[in-house]
Amino acid sequence: MFSENRNTILAIVLSLAVLLGWQYFVAQPQLEQQQAELQAQQEAKAQAEASSAPTPTASANTTAPASNGAAVNLTREQALANSGRVTIDTPSLEGSLNLTGARLDDLRLKDYHETVDKSSPTIVLLSPKSGPGAYYADYGWVADPGSSLSLPTPDTVWSLDSGGDLTPASPVTLSYDNGEGLVFKRTFSVDANYMFTVEQSVENNTDTDLTLYPYGLIARQGEPKTAGFYILHEGLLGVFGEEGLMEVDYSDLKEDGPVRPAEVNQGWLGITDKYWATTLIPTPGSSFQPGFSYSAGSQNYQADFLGEGVTVSAGGTSNTSSHLFAGAKEKRLLDSYEDTIGVSKFNLLIDWGWFYFLTKPMFTAIDWLYHQVGNFGVAILLVTVAVKLVFFPLANKSYVSMSKMKLVQPQMAEIRERNPNDRQKQQQELMELYKKEKINPLAGCLPVVIQIPVFFSLYKVLFVTIEMRHAPFFGWIQDLSAPDPTTIFNLFGLIPWDPPQLLMLGVWPLIMGLTMFLQMKMNPAPPDPTQQMIFTWMPVVFTFMLASFPAGLVIYWAWNNSLSITQQYVIMRRQGVKVELWDNLSSIFKRKKAVSEDKS
Repeated sequence: MFSENRNTILAIVLSLAVLLGWQYFVAQPQLEQQQAELQAQQEAKAQAEASSAPTPTASANTTAPASNGAAVNLTREQALANSGRVTIDTPSLEGSLNLTGARLDDLRLKDYHETVDKSSPTIVLLSPKSGPGAYYADYGWVADPGSSLSLPTPDTVWSLDSGGDLTPASPVTLSYDNGEGLVFKRTFSVDANYMFTVEQSVENNTDTDLTLYPYGLIARQGEPKTAGFYILHEGLLGVFGEEGLMEVDYSDLKEDGPVRPAEVNQGWLGITDKYWATTLIPTPGSSFQPGFSYSAGSQNYQADFLGEGVTVSAGGTSNTSSHLFAGAKEKRLLDSYEDTIGVSKFNLLIDWGWFYFLTKPMFTAIDWLYHQVGNFGVAILLVTVAVKLVFFPLANKSYVSMSKMKLVQPQMAEIRERNPNDRQKQQQELMELYKKEKINPLAGCLPVVIQIPVFFSLYKVLFVTIEMRHAPFFGWIQDLSAPDPTTIFNLFGLIPWDPPQLLMLGVWPLIMGLTMFLQMKMNPAPPDPTQQMIFTWMPVVFTFMLASFPAGLVIYWAWNNSLSITQQYVIMRRQGVKVELWDNLSSIFKRKKAVSEDKS
């Protein structure tokens, strides 16, 4: 039964190993190859269609107009210099508003850099549509079908009506007079972080009442490079009233066509990357029609909303307002906007996944400890200890049961010897022995079963939360969300050679593999030679597999193994059970010595 118990543990561990190994070595390379082939085919198809397809233009119907594309024939700097602009300068953002179209199409995030090097360029979030990687937010009005009103277009040049630079203390107002009695104004204000407020107004100097519909849109030209992991959504998304979260992949939108959720009066929508997002937030309580679309001609992905009609009486002025989030997905900040502005479920911008009930508490605990100790790596170590304390009763019961199992090994052997050909009789007597000694034969599985959800939730936290991005530990670990940058194959940097990714076997993965090896040697070797071989090579396989995982996860696993070894050692000694660690280690060398003597 002890060997069967080992088989159960082995099945659980190997299942995890197979899933992770398949994802890393097979599924991920195939997915990347398929994405590359699909992208090439779609680009060729789009180029062929572009020569015959008309450029989308604003249409006065019940949907927001489509964003029109422009040929990428300028650099980003040239595109920025090609139009009049109003500077944006906040503690968190820098960029500019484009007077052509009165759109937001130039934003950099001051607090975030492309690499861990603080002298590297800051992250570019939004870019003008006449340059590479076009990504921008636009606002405007549409009229009823058949209307002949002259409304501002994406190419309309607006004037700076009031204000200078856009800062948290000084909003700016842009205006446009259509020369037919209508004056349009657009006022932008911004807080110290990433939230813009956009107010649109229409002054009607005609003698006729008008009804106009406000819209907002976010357009992104071309499919951006994504992490490509199934546990992370990157693409279009939104929260719509009682329907809740909706996630739309780039590929699905391209293949299946536009998505038009039902009209709602609560929610938001936009485009998200792994760490950043741009999101339209209609005023809570006001009805709007959300939508997602893709244009093959312009290759634009678009998230948009069309607001309810605004009546502008003759000689009067009417206005509407909404919010725009453009920045880093910091959990505390998203929570604060949910409280202050009333943005429903705004922290779902972070992809917590199906196991959010584990992932969110894990992040909350790590983040709280980080603010106490000032280091995310130390916070992970402390959370590991806390998890160990929470599950101590279960783990303690497991190790006690395992110790008792070892104490009754002689009695178990006698039962098998008495009934060598009657397995049913063996099982009955073994179960009676377990009942008498209060042994749970499956208790040894508990430490492994407990570790799997904790492992996954920590992996998710390290992978999706921006707080972990570029978070240092100590020494050479300057980014807990990235793999250990060292490798034994260039003697940890002594040899000037960069090995391939498969050979990036750093210090912490080696420590993790060693602790896993020692933990397995705490128990007697299984009698079956095949099991012995599997248990011997499993730490090696896991060492190579986890070498490409975030360093924070590998540090957690190594630390967790060390705590488990200590816990199991103390409990076994208290139960009067001999710890097999030193005997098992010495047997390895004895076996090698015997083999070498036989060969000689």
